[in-house]
Amino acid sequence: MRITLLFLVCLAIYSTSFSWSQKREVTVVIDPGHGGQDPGHVSENKAFATEKELNLKIAMFLGGYIEKYLQNVKVVYTRTSDIYPSLDQRVTKANSINADYFISIHCNGNSRKSVRGTESHVHSMSLKKSVAMAREIEKQFSTRAGRKSRGVKDKGDLQHSIQVLKYTNMPSVLVECGFLTNDREARYLNTTHGQEIIASAIFRGFRSHITKQHPNISFKRPENEINNNSSSTVNGAYSIQIMSSKQPVDPKDSSFRKLKMDVQRTKLNTSSAYKYIYTVGSYATRKEAKAALSTVRTKGFKDAIVIKQ
Repeated sequence: MRITLLFLVCLAIYSTSFSWSQKREVTVVIDPGHGGQDPGHVSENKAFATEKELNLKIAMFLGGYIEKYLQNVKVVYTRTSDIYPSLDQRVTKANSINADYFISIHCNGNSRKSVRGTESHVHSMSLKKSVAMAREIEKQFSTRAGRKSRGVKDKGDLQHSIQVLKYTNMPSVLVECGFLTNDREARYLNTTHGQEIIASAIFRGFRSHITKQHPNISFKRPENEINNNSSSTVNGAYSIQIMSSKQPVDPKDSSFRKLKMDVQRTKLNTSSAYKYIYTVGSYATRKEAKAALSTVRTKGFKDAIVIKQ
């Protein structure tokens, strides 16, 4: 009886290892934390975006980098607009599709305003693959992105478990991209440049990890595909035009403040008197842009439309 049981256990371990080594594509679930009625952390500066908004922006940049620069990686999001999937729904989504990796994007907060830096959380330090991925991400934060890394932490450091890390069946990391309660860090995270740098660091850490874990899969996308891959651009294919003007208006003008989104001004090569257009957001699909359009219109920009970038 013991020999039979031992054989079955060994067979299960072998089958899992064989299946892992034979994979030709990996799936990563990207989870922008909070959303909908749950804003997450909020900066004292009311002009700054809430955590839920920053999480989504960074997550979309991350997914864009993966889709543009890597092949044989499928990206799945738990949300792509301002909705709130429950923690159970996020876990179920990842587990139901047998995802290979799970990355949850968050921004931190602390009662002490001087506290700053990034953190990558895992459920337990005994989960070697999760820890390895988290360390790769934090390494990128401290070396390439120039951020202060507070290291890899688990439930022991927090004194409680994180549901999306505890119950997902794959290597999982929750990344804290910085502290919104630190004014300097909040300002950085509220810039498109800062969001791109943070997302690119997570991307590089993820890429480094999966390259080591799956030596039989070719992840690097050929250069000609990168240059021609218009459907997988980092900045997305669609945005929302909120207005146009004859004379240039400062994108930081107070009239845009209620949007809590970065406004981009573009000068058109046109004979029309309205030479400037103002856009917000960057979305991979028209459906995602239309979902965000209703929110923009409720902020007072009733003539806003979806445009292709």
